[in-house]
Amino acid sequence: MTNEDQWADRGAIIPPHQQPKPPSRRHAPVSPETTAVFGRPDGVDGSFDGDGDDRPGRPQPAVAAPDPVLAEAFGRPADATESLARDPDARFGEDDQPPAPEDPWRDPDSPARLSAPAKSRPEAVDPVDPGPKLGVREVLLGHRIAWPALLTLGALALVIGLIGALAGAFLSGGGSSSSGETVSLPVNHKGGDVPESPVSRVAQAVEKSVVSIRVRTSGSLATGSGVVIDPKGYIVTNNHVVASGAEDKSAVTEVVFYDRTRVPATIVGRDPLSDLAVVKVDNVKNLSVAALGDSDKVQVGEEVVAFGSPLGLDRTVTSGIVSATHRALALPPSETDDEAVIDAIQTDAAINPGNSGGPLVDAKARVIGINTMIQTTSGGSMGLGFAIPINQVRPVVKTIVEHGKVVHPQVGLNTVTARNSKVMGAEVRNVVAGSAAEKAGIREKDVITKFDGRVIESSDELAVAVRGTTVGKKVDFTYWRDGRTFTGSITPTGD
Repeated sequence: MTNEDQWADRGAIIPPHQQPKPPSRRHAPVSPETTAVFGRPDGVDGSFDGDGDDRPGRPQPAVAAPDPVLAEAFGRPADATESLARDPDARFGEDDQPPAPEDPWRDPDSPARLSAPAKSRPEAVDPVDPGPKLGVREVLLGHRIAWPALLTLGALALVIGLIGALAGAFLSGGGSSSSGETVSLPVNHKGGDVPESPVSRVAQAVEKSVVSIRVRTSGSLATGSGVVIDPKGYIVTNNHVVASGAEDKSAVTEVVFYDRTRVPATIVGRDPLSDLAVVKVDNVKNLSVAALGDSDKVQVGEEVVAFGSPLGLDRTVTSGIVSATHRALALPPSETDDEAVIDAIQTDAAINPGNSGGPLVDAKARVIGINTMIQTTSGGSMGLGFAIPINQVRPVVKTIVEHGKVVHPQVGLNTVTARNSKVMGAEVRNVVAGSAAEKAGIREKDVITKFDGRVIESSDELAVAVRGTTVGKKVDFTYWRDGRTFTGSITPTGD
């Protein structure tokens, strides 16, 4: 018994790979028509030959005529030369440019191109000989005027021109021609060498009394200006011009006059608080002394001339007007020994470094101030120059010459400028014990608004007002305290 029989007797399931193969089956016979259409062509042997039916004379498929509609839609055109029909939209190998129209003049879409002219060109003709040249009569008048009339008109025009020339010569004052004559410009010698300009007259009157001052030390050279105020050789200048020479015993002070004469000078004395100094030259004859004016009568707007040696250029003159008076200004501390406050004359005449100590002169050649400083942001003149009034210079110079030093009035106050919605003036920060201010009842935080008749709007103005008083002479003042205004009197003492 085989294994298959044992599994069959037991009713077990036989695995697929051990099951017996079913008997082979044959396909249903194929009709001759189908074989004729889909069968292997005659004379072809192979494994795909249906049932092996290679009987000779079996029917072959016949190709029927195509349907006329299909032949027209998919057939080759009658005029085709190629074996395959082409896509009617295909353009491969063809020229993309459309053919030019036969007549571009009548086709509005045709591009511009060169072609035959619209009109035929005329045939060239042989050149002819030039005609006669035109005369004046032909050009201007044509052939309408005869020669005699033309000559008459010319003679008449000539006569009119002669009459006009004679009339012009008569009206011009003479009949002679100016041809060949030389022209000379008139020169006015009236007055000789007297200058016509007011500034020139002032310059000639004052320039010989102005000097340059040079102070040489071991490490520096200070330059400035000065003006001769006394025939004995006294010259006034600024303290900051000669301060280096006063502190250095080896310094050499030199004065250069208008004619370039150099003379040694000595420092008589100086006053740092007013920025004034006096130097003296000896054994100099025929000194030109400047005339002094009255600075209290100076008016804003009047013309002034400034003399000096700005930037080392001696004998320099600038002119302008008085811009303001009683301008209280504190000098830069680096230019003087102590803090100096001046009651200056302001001018727009150019004042530069080197003008210091030179005179400021009015239109009558009178000295009304000593040039002292400028206010600038560029280091040069900006039209804001300041001079010490000559009425303040006189007593200081006199005291220096007589005593060698100056005693200044003081009241014993330290103040700052106060400007607010309530009051404007000099606010007292501290009062020196035992001073004139303490005796006058002034307290800290009082604001002084008026002193010796002068309105006070800043601390510098109070300093100027105090220095303008006389030691031991009582003056009145006004001050503000706790919203109320009071008046009092004070007697300045010497410093």
